[in-house]
Formats: sequence, C-alpha cells, structure tokens
Amino acid sequence: MNFKRLETFMWVAVLGNFRLTAEKMNTTQPSISARIIALEEELGVKLFERDNSPVSLTSKGQEILPYVKKIMHMTEQLKEVADENSPLCGLLRLGVSETIVHTWLPTFLNKIHNLFPKLDVEITVDVTTNLREGLLSQSLDLAFLMGPVSDSKIENVDLCEFSLIWVANPKLGMAKMTTSIEQLSQWPVITYARNTRPYEDISNKFRELNIPPPRLFSCSSLSACLRMVTDGIGVSPLPKQMINTELANGKLEIVDTNWVPNNLHFTASYPKSPYNGLIKKAIELALAVGK
Repeated sequence: MNFKRLETFMWVAVLGNFRLTAEKMNTTQPSISARIIALEEELGVKLFERDNSPVSLTSKGQEILPYVKKIMHMTEQLKEVADENSPLCGLLRLGVSETIVHTWLPTFLNKIHNLFPKLDVEITVDVTTNLREGLLSQSLDLAFLMGPVSDSKIENVDLCEFSLIWVANPKLGMAKMTTSIEQLSQWPVITYARNTRPYEDISNKFRELNIPPPRLFSCSSLSACLRMVTDGIGVSPLPKQMINTELANGKLEIVDTNWVPNNLHFTASYPKSPYNGLIKKAIELALAVGK
C-alpha cells in the first residue's frame, strides 16, 4: 500500500480541504485528488464526500482514519529510532507570543540552528487567541503561548512563567513613593491587547475600585508598549525579563504598587494528531532555555 496516499488521506481528513493539503504537502491540488482517487480504488471504498465544504469523511472513511493515524504514528516513531543520530530536517511551523520573542526566543532559535542545521523554522508571532486558532486549524505545528489551550485536540506542556512589574519613565517621578493602584489611574495604563489575560486582569481590577476608570492604551505589539512607556506616555506592567536593559540604563524605573496583575503562564501547545517527531525535541529544547 502506497504510504504517500495514506499520508494524503490523513491530511485531507484533518484539514478538510484539498488545497490546504496540497500546501501542507508541498504539491498541487490535482496531485492530492489523484492520490485520494487511487487510494479509494485500491481499497474499493469511497473515503470523502467531496460536495461538502469542508470536505467530510464518509462513514467508511471515519472507520479507516484511526488505523491510518496509527500507521503514520508508528512510521514516525520508526524513523526516529532508525535515524536517532541523524540531524533533524524538514519544517517546523512555530507560533510564538511576543513576550517569548522579547525574552528567550533568540537563544532557542540559536540552539535550534546549531543542533539541527537542516531544520527550517517558520515563525508566526501573534496573540494567544490567534495562535490557538492556528493550532486547531493545523496551520501551526507548535505554539509557545499563554496557555493552556482548553481543547481535547491539543496537548499542553507547562513551559515558563513571567511575573509582571509596573514601570514608568523616571521623569514621571513615581519611584520615590509607594503608588497605590488607585493613584496609577492618573496616567494612561499601557497594556497588552484587549483579548489577552493581562488586559482582563487590569481592566477587572480597576472596575472593582470606586474611582473613575483609567485610560487603557491596549496594544497587540509589546515593542510598541515598551516604546510608549519609555517615552513617558504612561505606566505599564511588563515582564522584568523583557526590560532589564531599560532598567539598567535608567530609561525605565520600577513603580512600587500594592497590586500587580497575575503572572503570565506559558505552555508549549501542539495538536495531538497527527504525530510529529519534531515537536518533542523542540519542546525539550524550549524547556531547557526557557527556565
């Protein structure tokens, strides 16, 4: 039985689309269609209902899929055992939250390059909500995000945690006093994007207080947040690991407050199926550098 046809069947079943499968397997849509037709002829059954969008499995296709996934999983494991000392190659589609980008991602990528010089890494930097969708749609193989992802199709591995500290430009003169969370509302609060946990923590906290709501400057770019607070536009809760340089050179100073948002908890999350041997090694490396 042709292995490539089985692999094609699995990806069409997972992605529900011949075009996306062609992109995933680096081939053409007619080639994908030809493989599925050939497999159906070989097995003597119809595997897909092609009139639907997305493409759906027939009842016989649903029955066959678990067996094909098992074959693919065992094949990948066999390759790992046989090629244990061979360098990894192929493509790893990695999604990353920007907090990771500004902390230990460069170290991770440098080690990936040195250990696996034949491995290509395609990086998508985005907010957790979008990275989650990328995992569910199988457009990402692995994501370092604010997790865990609550979905039965996704596996989560605890990765790292960042504590947040309030910081401001020294010209605001806030480091010489203990500043209550109520007093912080005098300045714009520069924070993560609206659809993130830090934003929710901050907005919920200010809603609990009997004060006028502060101006929240939410931004999906941490680089932009850092630039705004460095320029003295307002105050911001940021991971200390991200701003060590700015604290050392005096561009920012820590604001002593009676409340900080919850720590940022990150996971390495990936689809449980199909099996991808690259994922385990990438996570092991991330755990080593992300401590």
